[in-house]
Amino acid sequence: MNHHFDEYIDRSGSDCVKLERMKTVFGREDLIPLWVADMDFKTPPAITDALRERVNHELYGYTIASDAYYRSIIGWLEQRHEWQVDQDQICYVPGVVKGFAFAIDVFTDKGDKVIIQPPVYHPFRIVTSSLGREVVDNPLLLEEGKYRMDMEGLRTIVSQNECKMLILCNPHNPGGRSWSPDELRELAEICYAHGVLVVSDEIHADLALPGYRHTPFATVSEKAVSNSLTLMAPSKTFNIAGIVSSFAVIPDKAIREKYFSYLEPRELNQGSLFAYTATTAAYEKCGGWLDEMLAYVQGNIDCVNRFLKEQIPQIRAMLPEASFLVWLDCRGLGLSQRDLVRLFVDQAGLALNDGAMFGPGGEGFMRLNVGTPRSVLEKALNKLKKAING
Repeated sequence: MNHHFDEYIDRSGSDCVKLERMKTVFGREDLIPLWVADMDFKTPPAITDALRERVNHELYGYTIASDAYYRSIIGWLEQRHEWQVDQDQICYVPGVVKGFAFAIDVFTDKGDKVIIQPPVYHPFRIVTSSLGREVVDNPLLLEEGKYRMDMEGLRTIVSQNECKMLILCNPHNPGGRSWSPDELRELAEICYAHGVLVVSDEIHADLALPGYRHTPFATVSEKAVSNSLTLMAPSKTFNIAGIVSSFAVIPDKAIREKYFSYLEPRELNQGSLFAYTATTAAYEKCGGWLDEMLAYVQGNIDCVNRFLKEQIPQIRAMLPEASFLVWLDCRGLGLSQRDLVRLFVDQAGLALNDGAMFGPGGEGFMRLNVGTPRSVLEKALNKLKKAING
């Protein structure tokens, strides 16, 4: 590899969430942080160089999204995902979570029903409820160690309820599924037939692991195109979440105009100078870095899977098809969720995400971030082994 993913980077003193909030969340500061979904790898050099060059200009006034910025996104989507989009279909948004919060404001009213598919990224539920909408669960089905969508359950929900929106996690967090074109096409058919707008969170789109491929929801059928809004970002991909570089892609004109007309008067579609700079550099120059990083992450996943099978067979790793997050099935330990969290925190000294936070179906699970040097991961696994086996 040309890049050094084994290098340990001390993130203390950098206002890093996974360190600075550890005491608040876990009650301790001496844990190995494997929870917040950013990586412990240096951002690609091409992005750092582009930011440094722009900083050296020493004038940071009002900035527009340049043609190069849009070209970089268009080229990346076509090259990586075989998705052809036009510039007028793209709009900066100040974060993917904010992006679907805006969509809830635009396309639903208070009291309306919004479908989510738990266990799933917890802000789907938190944001929807906080905005006064009713969350309707369409739980995923766990079969042979992988999740699949419950399409019959979804048909029942939409036939018995007047639902306005479904928030899709594509790829899935925390389970790591890269949903297949057939699954997405069936979802699109159901939602289109019942007037349920699909808001697709595709922030992990670029993180399909070797042997897998991401399918953008809006590419699977005309019904998907005409009934969806997609949110994406280079943030997870290139470890630049702090720069806030998300964007929406909306092929359908009516949906696009309604969403953009909400953003524009509030200036929510105006990104920062550094967001535009980082995004352009990422999509123009960092494809090779991404391929190397994904190969390294796959090695970390293999390491976890092998270690658990050999040393802690009571815990099983749900092998992800995308992302640097591994969903650990800990039900074989026979612990309550409270005792499971205590095992990881108080006995093993590890900070992972509590599976229960992802909603129904998350009990008995923990979410592990493997986007870290292998030495850190191996240390964490050995601490877990000691805590369980003595």
